[in-house]
Amino acid sequence: MTQILIAEDEDRIAAFVAKGLQAHGMTTSVVASGREAFDQVMSGGVDLLLLDLGLSDGDGGEVLRQMRAEGSTVPVIILTARSSVTDTVAGLENGADDYMSKPFRFEELLARIRLRLRGAAAPAASESTLAQGRLSLDLLTRRIAVDGAEVELSAREFALAEAFMRHPDHVLSREQLLSQVWGYDFDPGSNVVDVYVRYLRRKIGSEFISTVRGMGYRLVGTPAVTEPD
Repeated sequence: MTQILIAEDEDRIAAFVAKGLQAHGMTTSVVASGREAFDQVMSGGVDLLLLDLGLSDGDGGEVLRQMRAEGSTVPVIILTARSSVTDTVAGLENGADDYMSKPFRFEELLARIRLRLRGAAAPAASESTLAQGRLSLDLLTRRIAVDGAEVELSAREFALAEAFMRHPDHVLSREQLLSQVWGYDFDPGSNVVDVYVRYLRRKIGSEFISTVRGMGYRLVGTPAVTEPD
């Protein structure tokens, strides 16, 4: 299973990212200091590092420089509130594979993580496809098929469909869906989830997503269609 190390000293952000990645089948661990991050990466078993530049014991950029100096090729995505061109260039020149400024959307972070992991090792087909009854979701091509026929979704609709597909027959609250699809800076009073559920129902069929009054939404476990004998 993919192991993601999150080096982040803001508890709220670290917990949000860890929870989201775990919901997408990844294993996570969280550290708040550069020393811990360096030690875990160099000890092996880490597939990708999410690195904040402002850690409790100093600059995460120094951790990155030490890693590369020691020969580590673990993919690194920098997460930071520093968004100037100078900071971005410095991070990439120090050996980062990617750079994201805070605040960020979880959907975009997840896409970038998958991109970097694919560069390190292509996932098996079984890990890149989610299937539930008559629905099939290809995580690499970002396409969904209903009864084998592809349906075009926007990036946000796809992320919402993926959240449902990873938790079939589970009731997902609006807050859970907001957090997973729209990010940690979501507005809890927004009706954006209801709007996008309607969009998704129109495209894949209303029978796939049921409303659980007062609780949220649930992907209905529908049987696969079979040809008659």
